[in-house]
Amino acid sequence: MGRHGTIAGRKAAQDSKRSALFTKYARVITVAAKAGGDPEYNSALKTALEKAKSIGLPNDNINRAIKKGTGELSGEVYEELVFEGYAPAGVAIIVETLTDNKNRTASFIRSTFDKYGGNLGSPGCVSYMFSRKGAILIEKKDDVEEDGVLMVALEGGAEDMLLNEDSFEIVTDPAVYHDVYKAVVAAGYEIAEAEIEYLPSVEAKPTEEHDIVKIKKMIDVLEENDDVQKVYTNCDGDVLD
Repeated sequence: MGRHGTIAGRKAAQDSKRSALFTKYARVITVAAKAGGDPEYNSALKTALEKAKSIGLPNDNINRAIKKGTGELSGEVYEELVFEGYAPAGVAIIVETLTDNKNRTASFIRSTFDKYGGNLGSPGCVSYMFSRKGAILIEKKDDVEEDGVLMVALEGGAEDMLLNEDSFEIVTDPAVYHDVYKAVVAAGYEIAEAEIEYLPSVEAKPTEEHDIVKIKKMIDVLEENDDVQKVYTNCDGDVLD
């Protein structure tokens, strides 16, 4: 197992934060749509729409977010900021944000790291331990064969397939992510989750309970903030479940 945790665990967490996720992904769509409102010619928008639809973001919200990005509707101006640092026990953390007030966001991120025993670092201090990859998860079921999924993934251009506790995780270069995604769907497989994200090259496995409690709390507090889009960590998923 590893970084993702179980599908059931992630779905439960998403359900409890659904309204916040709607806000976050509407922002992502708005920012992506600045480069054009047609997803066939805007890969960032296409990725954002796929993820938004997977969490059930209503079409009205999606269309409104696109129009804000293309300038058809007025709206806030968001800036992308990425923060890097360490949680307790040397666990690496990357925090992606979209904000209309970078001072507010930077202050919140720094205080959260400090409060839970972490250290906010400079750009690049932990990102070297991660690679930007596409990740497509297919739930393990009796009628889903490993060899079949692997063949479709590789023929579609995937780099690798990892075996998690309850899923097959297809790993792709971001440049061919959509090609692999379409190949998997065309083959009839149901995608449980898909995203372009930071995947760690080395996992950390903290053992002290007090460190684990602080790491979980830090991640929860960061993820609950509206400005925070995604928190990546190299902490073993079993530890966080």
